[in-house]
Amino acid sequence: MKPTVTRVLVATGALVGALSLSACEKADAAAPAPAASTAPVPVVKLIESKTTQATPSEEVTGSLFPSQALQVGFEVGGRLESVQVKKGQVVKKGQVLATLNVEIVDAQVAQAEAAVAAAQAGAAMAEDVAGRNAKLQEQGNVSDLQNRTAATTSQQAKAQLMAAQAQLAQARAARRRHELKAPFAGTLIDAPEQTGATVAPGVPLFTLESLDTLILKTTVAQPARAVLKQGSKVRVEAIGGTASSDAATVSLILPSADANTRRIPVEIAVPNSDGRFVAHTLARAVLAMGDQQDMQVLPASALSSANGDHVYVVLPSGEARRVDVQVIERRAREVVVKAATALDKVIDYPGAGLQDGTRVSVK
Repeated sequence: MKPTVTRVLVATGALVGALSLSACEKADAAAPAPAASTAPVPVVKLIESKTTQATPSEEVTGSLFPSQALQVGFEVGGRLESVQVKKGQVVKKGQVLATLNVEIVDAQVAQAEAAVAAAQAGAAMAEDVAGRNAKLQEQGNVSDLQNRTAATTSQQAKAQLMAAQAQLAQARAARRRHELKAPFAGTLIDAPEQTGATVAPGVPLFTLESLDTLILKTTVAQPARAVLKQGSKVRVEAIGGTASSDAATVSLILPSADANTRRIPVEIAVPNSDGRFVAHTLARAVLAMGDQQDMQVLPASALSSANGDHVYVVLPSGEARRVDVQVIERRAREVVVKAATALDKVIDYPGAGLQDGTRVSVK
């Protein structure tokens, strides 16, 4: 190629490159600038928390049982003569509930009394003969064999008297058992509604329950046994009802776990003299777990329960930070919580979209 042609080609390439660069610069200049982020920053309201002294607690549920409950029946059989109480009646200890017909047993008592009288007469006669023979032997008028025979006969007569007296005591005891008495004070939950039936020994006729004090039976986790104290006050509330009491006490903490649940059985005595609680229903109790500690009182609106109870605080950098809490007590408009760190101010009404690390603006 000739030099002149080469210079022309090089000049042409340089001109094309310059034109391309100029076009790219113009295209870059014409392109719009990147848009800034327009996501709104959540506006939140902070509310102060209050410090209080409270006791860590655990809420448990269980069934309310009578402090005493028994199915009562006659120890002897017979025909039911009378029922002196009604279902739902409150009875005293020792009050007669029902009686059996006593014609046969009265005859047995009379027969036993007659046997005792006869045995007493025989024993007296034999004792008199033995005494006379003893004196005659001293005088040499009765042989030693006759004296021993008379003494033996007297002893046998006394033994027969004792046997007759035992038969009489047994007959009188059977007569007393023809009256069925309440073994303790309580309310009759079930009772016969008619008489005339023949009842067998040991067949339950009445159901008696003591309802002045109810026993709430529940269980707690094994670590709670170390901090739960017998005799401590407990608040008990009926489930499905309005009854409640702050006077209940922990009456029993068993040292052996339930074989099925591996939890520790606990019994709580619930006063019920006014009958506000109903036996054999469910109730919940708030058990104190240890001594009083510093807790925070927050509005209920500041608590979130999604994925565990927690609240949000605002860091100096303007970010929201989640703080997990343990709810100790739930009130009408407030909650008492325990947190790993002290809570000065928390976000009130945290939105569903609020997350840990979200930048917020304080109202």
